[in-house]
Amino acid sequence: MEYNEIKKDLFSVSDDYYLAHCISSDFVMGGGIAVLFNKKFNLKEQFKQIKKEDSKLLEHPTCILVVRVFNLITKKLVFHKPTYETMRGALEKMKEICDENNIKKIAMPRIGSGIDGLDWIQVREIIHEVFGNSEVEILVCYI
Repeated sequence: MEYNEIKKDLFSVSDDYYLAHCISSDFVMGGGIAVLFNKKFNLKEQFKQIKKEDSKLLEHPTCILVVRVFNLITKKLVFHKPTYETMRGALEKMKEICDENNIKKIAMPRIGSGIDGLDWIQVREIIHEVFGNSEVEILVCYI
């Protein structure tokens, strides 16, 4: 794994990066960077269709790829808090999707450490544990 943290607007990375963020399985996306993801990629509408087809896909922890966005589902309801275990589970699913689809570049904010309240240093450690032996480049963008 190649890993970098850089002060940069996440939405300004080149289009060869897949983006990642955390959401709840009720896909409210009413706070934090999820609001911007929804505006840019119309995720709520796409999740409504996924829920109609197979609501089990939205159970947490998991990760669902929509367009070029990894949606890490780390909690059931928007007002719940994720745990380090659910974060790990969602990241493991993201890695599985990367392996299956030969995805090599991911950009993300400091996931789980904003309104979700997880400690970024611990989340970073989990990212390194999950992706450590992979060929995926991870770019963490912060402002």
